This record gives sequence, C-alpha cells and structure tokens, in this order.
Amino acid sequence: MNGVLGSWTCISQCGACCRLCPEERGEALEALSEDQRRDYLSMVGPDGWCINYDSGGRRCRIYETRPDFCRVQQLGSLFDVSDSDLEQFAVSCCRQQIRSVYGGRSRVLRRFDRALRRSTPGDD
Repeated sequence: MNGVLGSWTCISQCGACCRLCPEERGEALEALSEDQRRDYLSMVGPDGWCINYDSGGRRCRIYETRPDFCRVQQLGSLFDVSDSDLEQFAVSCCRQQIRSVYGGRSRVLRRFDRALRRSTPGDD
C-alpha cells in the first residue's frame, strides 16, 4: 500500500469483524468487561461467526443497534489507544482481521486497501 494510509472506513460486504470465534480473538475478549464478554460470547454461533451476521448478504442484521464493542469508535477505549492513534489502530485491526478470515491476497483485503487509498487526502 505504499505506506500511505487513509482514514479508516468500513467496506460493505466484508464481515471479517463478525468472525467472533473466541479461540481466535483472545485479545479482544481480554479487553472487554465481564458484562461485555458475556454478551460477546452469547453472540458466537456454532461456526464461530456472530449469530447476527447474514452470511448470504455479508452484512450485520443489527448494525444500527449492535453492541458498543462492535463499533470501531470504541476501539480506543477498549484497548487504551489515544485519539490521535485511533485511525491507524483501526486500520491495522481491520487489515489483520480481514487477513485472518479471508487471506492476505483476498478480494476483500484488496477492496479495503482501495477504500483506504480513496480516503487519503490528495490521492484522488
């Protein structure tokens, strides 16, 4: 990606963050409060994906009312990341999760990287 990152953006039909498999997301679970952890674990389906994830449409069925730990804006407080570092942290988290779920050469990762480049000021 040339080392130039744009603003974090969520891309449609990704869903990588909806792969909640506790065995794969230990760091995320550790960052949650006891109540959040209980809610998180209650959302994990037998296949490791969130029960609210529509795999056919590749979208969240409860996006507008999803829990706070599902919101990128909450990453800073969950992982003690400063506001000035939040964009870079969110980009890194998304890239790592997309790579883990779909692979480092996946179409989803390429779409995410393109969206980041489009969001970089002066990179039109």
